[in-house]
Amino acid sequence: MKRPTKQSQSRLPSELHHRPSKRFGQNFLTDKRVIARIINHLDPSENETIIEIGPGTGALTGELVNRAGRLIVVEFDRKLAPLLRDRFATRENFELMEGDALITDFCSVIQPASQARLVANLPYNISTAMLRKLIAQRACLSEMVLMLQKEVVERISAPAGSSERGYLSVLVEAYCELEKLFDVNPASFRPTPKVWSTVIRVTSRPKIAVALRNEELLWAVVSAGFAQRRKTILNNLRSAPEALQEVLKHNGGASIVLCRAGVDLQRRAETILLTEWAAIAEALE
Repeated sequence: MKRPTKQSQSRLPSELHHRPSKRFGQNFLTDKRVIARIINHLDPSENETIIEIGPGTGALTGELVNRAGRLIVVEFDRKLAPLLRDRFATRENFELMEGDALITDFCSVIQPASQARLVANLPYNISTAMLRKLIAQRACLSEMVLMLQKEVVERISAPAGSSERGYLSVLVEAYCELEKLFDVNPASFRPTPKVWSTVIRVTSRPKIAVALRNEELLWAVVSAGFAQRRKTILNNLRSAPEALQEVLKHNGGASIVLCRAGVDLQRRAETILLTEWAAIAEALE
């Protein structure tokens, strides 16, 4: 009889018998040591609501349901939903939502609670879209412990001046505080991905990190600024979508607006500080 390896001894039995879906980008976390570290960092309490996105076969769920006052899990895979429902049927604090987390209104889901914390091992193919969705609902999500592809974390945490910096980096900086917790070896998943993952803590700010009057205008400017990464901020603003072009023209044009904001016309978007993006937006008011 073949002896189990150390790796298999650290995996959860239920995870070893479900075939992950390539369509949904599933890589199930199976290492109990990593699961314990995530739970410890989240530290759920009996008087709060916790949301889990993509519970899979319940590796994290089994620990969360023992500690959270109320646990809401969102699962898109119809094959996994019955498994989860059967496994946690006797737990009164467990709620299963079958659906797409990308279109879920979490603020409505958690009612009558007004605040919740969230934990997720986000599939690589939707991680950036999901992060934008969660930030948009920050009013009711006070904190998120997320596992993302390591390269994605490097991009979203990139400071001004880094070649990795992009629109999402600025968005995260404006609305959240980000803390890198630990990296996760590919061997901790089934099937084994080709990349490392990183667990992060994202804490929602009570308000945007810069003072400005029009947040919608700020994000229109940032989006236009990163449209063509090799172009200068001046050229990108000159090629902005029509709605923003009209605002720029009303204020004298892109070069005048940038001068008014104190931003060099030849700068590239990745070098611009959050405060400078805000200054550009304010120069358009």
